[in-house]
Amino acid sequence: MGTVGNVHIREARGGDLYAVVTLLGDDPLGREREDDLTANPAPYRAAFAAISQDDRNFLLVAECAGVVCGCLQLTFIPGLTHTGGERAQIEGVRVARRHRGSGIGRALVEHAIARARKRGCVLVQLTSDKTRPEAIAFYQKAGFQASHIGLKLRLG
Repeated sequence: MGTVGNVHIREARGGDLYAVVTLLGDDPLGREREDDLTANPAPYRAAFAAISQDDRNFLLVAECAGVVCGCLQLTFIPGLTHTGGERAQIEGVRVARRHRGSGIGRALVEHAIARARKRGCVLVQLTSDKTRPEAIAFYQKAGFQASHIGLKLRLG
C-alpha cells in the first residue's frame, strides 16, 4: 500500500492480530482497557472480522523489517453535515515502544489522511485522551486543531 523510508504501511491481516492487540495494550490506558489476547481471543477476533468485512473500516499496520511496529484504525463515516460530506475517523494509533519518535506514527497518520483525501472526505477527525499530552502535541504538529470538545459516555 505504501512505503515511507524503511516503513511499509498495509492493511492488517489475520496473522497481525496479536501484534496489534499487544500495541494497543502497551501504555497505561491500554493496560486498563485491553485483555490478554491469548486468554480472551474471541472478542478481538470478532472485532477484527467485522472491521475486515466492512468496506468503510480499515485496520492499517506499519511494518519495520517485516515486523508490525505500529497500527491505526481508519473509518469512513457518511454524514449529512458539510453538504453530505464523508468524514474519516482515526482511532487506536499506536507505535511500538522502541520505535516511538522515529516517524512511524507520522507516516501512519499521513497515510490515513492521504486515503481520506483520495476518497473525497471533507475532514479527518480523531480524539486523544486528555492524559496523553504528548499525543495531543503530536496530532497538533500534524495539523489537527482542538476545535471541538469531545465527550464520551462509557457503556460498559
